[in-house]
Amino acid sequence: MTRLLTRTDLLRLLDPAACVQALREGFAAAAQDALPGQRVRTDLPFPGTATALLPGLLPGTPAYTVKVNAKFPGASPALRGVICLHSGADGALLALLDSATVTAWRTGLAAALATDLLARPAADGAETVGVIGAGAQSELTLRGLRALRSWDRLVVHDTDPRRASAFARRHGGAVAATPAEVAAEADVVVLATWSREPLLHLADLRPGQHLTALGADEPGKRELAPEVLRSARLIVDDATLVATHGALANAGLPASTAAASLGEVIRGEAPARPHGQRLTVYAPVGLPWQDLALSWLAYQRAEAAGTGTTLDLLA
Repeated sequence: MTRLLTRTDLLRLLDPAACVQALREGFAAAAQDALPGQRVRTDLPFPGTATALLPGLLPGTPAYTVKVNAKFPGASPALRGVICLHSGADGALLALLDSATVTAWRTGLAAALATDLLARPAADGAETVGVIGAGAQSELTLRGLRALRSWDRLVVHDTDPRRASAFARRHGGAVAATPAEVAAEADVVVLATWSREPLLHLADLRPGQHLTALGADEPGKRELAPEVLRSARLIVDDATLVATHGALANAGLPASTAAASLGEVIRGEAPARPHGQRLTVYAPVGLPWQDLALSWLAYQRAEAAGTGTTLDLLA
């Protein structure tokens, strides 16, 4: 039987703390020499793009995932698709999950984990958090980050002033007029936008800041100027993929620009922040195993609770 898990089902099954822990364990387990995930992207003859991530694999998890997404910037939600969770024993389709929800949660909460590890602690002066792009990914990043650390102030910017105001009201923050104004006030900055032009340049930044840039996950999307990526201590999720599809590719920079992967930081193979005054950047592209980590968690909980609809596709 295949279990169908909708957005509503997933929101009942998942919680940020458990998801952050599953992602932390996944980064620790997913060694660099493991079978690499593939990210296949293509333009569509419509106002959108299509991306497939496969296979999602994690040591110790007896299943794998295949995700197919379509991104339509004018739609709401802009991300549409499905994650197929298969049994590793016989390939049976265990579950079909809404990919928009899983993707927002795994991207936002992995970003929260990385931000907490790489940014200076609040006690060391990282007291103001800034958000550029007040969408679903920033929402989940902030929720996850709130469970990991505290801060005193929040500043928010979005191209839609009403969305920025609503985000600021929900989280007790203030609205900033420009991305540069966010950077001028914040010690930690989260960017999650559709931008195709750099939003922040090196002149906008200062030593000791941390930036988490989530938007440059496919060709043509850029949030940070190349000189920022070159000057900062850059941490990624997968250097090869980021240099092929992500921030490094879009800036014309090689994979060697990255100092380390987040997995290496979590496993203790590379320092998070050599000294407090270094500018740090986390620029991921998103990995297939992250979909598996959260999909497997949701599936196990759904099986235990009887959540979702079941059907036999082979009937």
